[in-house]
Amino acid sequence: MEISAHIDALRHEGTLLTEAAARTDLSAPVPTCPDWRLGDLLRHVGHVHRWAATYPSRGLRAPLDPAGEQEAVGPAPSDAALLDWFREGHATLVATLTEAPAEVECWSFLPAPSPLAFWARRQAHETAVHRFDADAAAGSPGPAVDTALALDGIDELLRGFMVRSRSKVRSDRLRTVQVRTTDGPGSWHLTITREPLSVSTEEHPEPADLTLTGPARQLYLLLWNRLTVEQVERSGRSEQAEPAEQAGQVEVSGDRDLLDLWRDTAAIG
Repeated sequence: MEISAHIDALRHEGTLLTEAAARTDLSAPVPTCPDWRLGDLLRHVGHVHRWAATYPSRGLRAPLDPAGEQEAVGPAPSDAALLDWFREGHATLVATLTEAPAEVECWSFLPAPSPLAFWARRQAHETAVHRFDADAAAGSPGPAVDTALALDGIDELLRGFMVRSRSKVRSDRLRTVQVRTTDGPGSWHLTITREPLSVSTEEHPEPADLTLTGPARQLYLLLWNRLTVEQVERSGRSEQAEPAEQAGQVEVSGDRDLLDLWRDTAAIG
């Protein structure tokens, strides 16, 4: 995806998140983040938006320490001011990324063509995933995430976050997972060992221990741990399903214990 497409996604998903929050009590629980209420979610995403905007806007070459981060983000708002505070931070981030020069130099923490490309991509997915959380708190699903964004988000998660040394997706014996999308050019082969996860986009001739096949928008939420194992199991194709019905389902084939391993170890802090 182009930087402009990521910024457009950030703008769109942030607006949807705001709309979900505006129609929901701040004390509503967030089913996809069991320790949070909606107010906690807004404070978290609003904090991240302000923190992220600081790097390209100031050209910071190193990560902020806790005191610097607090200074950049500012004081936490009251509940009465929370929604406007969130809107302001989201708008500032969108404007910062839109106006930043393509060659801006600043700190980033995942491989990307440029720092600006990194921050636009990261904040698009930060906001899209948490928009799903806000919809869950509101008790009503919003529109499905765009397929191109979902494909990109799967790739960022698998080939960006999960291959890092700090990733906890490990196994004492070699295990493999194949992820295939049915609505776009997406295929990832995961090799899980005691070492950091290895991810390849090449097709492997041998069947994986677990294969996940389905629409990118569903796999995106599954792999980001926004769909539960039970929901995935219920979405498996049945022999009686019509092709039109199957188009929106995820097929799980192989060792489903690997789904539990993923849910337990693939969290992003």
